[in-house]
Amino acid sequence: MAEHSLKISYPSAGTALLVLNGDWTLDKAKLDWHVLQRDLESQDTLREIRLESQALGEWDSRLLTLLQNLCDFVAEREISLDLSTLPEGATRLLNLSHAVPEREGAKRSQKRVSPLNRLGELTLNAWRELLTFNAFVGELILSFGRLLSGRASFRWIDLLRFLQSAGPEALPIVTLIGILVGAVLAFVGAVQLQMFGAEIYVANLVGLGSVREMGAMMTAIIMAGRTGSAYAAQLGTMQVNDEIDALKTFGISVMDFLVLPRTLALVMMLPLLTIWADVLGIIGGMLVGVLVLDITLLEYLIQTQESMDLGDVAVGLVKSLIFAVVIAMSGCLRGLQSGKNSSAVGNATTSATVTAILLIVIWDAITTILFNQLGI
Repeated sequence: MAEHSLKISYPSAGTALLVLNGDWTLDKAKLDWHVLQRDLESQDTLREIRLESQALGEWDSRLLTLLQNLCDFVAEREISLDLSTLPEGATRLLNLSHAVPEREGAKRSQKRVSPLNRLGELTLNAWRELLTFNAFVGELILSFGRLLSGRASFRWIDLLRFLQSAGPEALPIVTLIGILVGAVLAFVGAVQLQMFGAEIYVANLVGLGSVREMGAMMTAIIMAGRTGSAYAAQLGTMQVNDEIDALKTFGISVMDFLVLPRTLALVMMLPLLTIWADVLGIIGGMLVGVLVLDITLLEYLIQTQESMDLGDVAVGLVKSLIFAVVIAMSGCLRGLQSGKNSSAVGNATTSATVTAILLIVIWDAITTILFNQLGI
């Protein structure tokens, strides 16, 4: 018998079609009900669920568990469920499970969820997210391997378009934020340094702060909200239009064709944007130092040059490369996980931004501690 599978489609608005294939037994079939439930809940206009089981093979309590979950799901949401194609034995067992009336008060007690239960669910969800993210990392690494061996298939015109979007088109916002961050760093440092008559060291603070931390981090956060969310919206819309399913049908690798060029574009552009933000941050601090703190232009430039070296610049560039991969992966993963309606695309976009910013902060902390321990 063919391997078990459950395919879900939406042939019309408000209708979901579940097609069961293969053997649905405890030793062969595995199904995460929560994934299926989230997919069904993403359909705001869902009014009917139809089940087709003509290709169903052997079955046991694994199938009945799925059917029971479906019955509970439709009962809570007042959705019709068509089980007319089920085997007669499965229909009788399902009817038998509903023959005994529910004990009074059982529903109320069932809804009470203890804090420990909630903690367990959150832990399991976090673990599932971690496994999914790790699997996505592995697929992306394999895709890079195919690129190096010349076997990756994507359109180079797409890569050029993504380079344009992630590079030159992002310059205005990066320019504005870079200057403002440098000016803010100078003002914050000046408040304390003026107490000791050491205003000249504002140049050290702004220079090191920009090239080691703020330049890469602020640029990454901007790109997470601008480009990472755009990736999620693009791939989410492709999910809605069944374009990704069409690519899989034609045997085209989604990782190579969709994810790889977007990741390459960010990996190539984010370090360049980081260098640009570093320079502008130093210029922003210099404007404050010269115009507000009465530091001469030459003194500021000499102090900045003496306070940092190429190693500090390299630290920021290494961080920017890590941030680029994190942003691209977060946007593409959330887009591929999107449901098939407009609200699901919006949720995927929001989730991509939140995930990217969270991982940026985590990786920034990890790399900062690591570089400090190594004396870099």
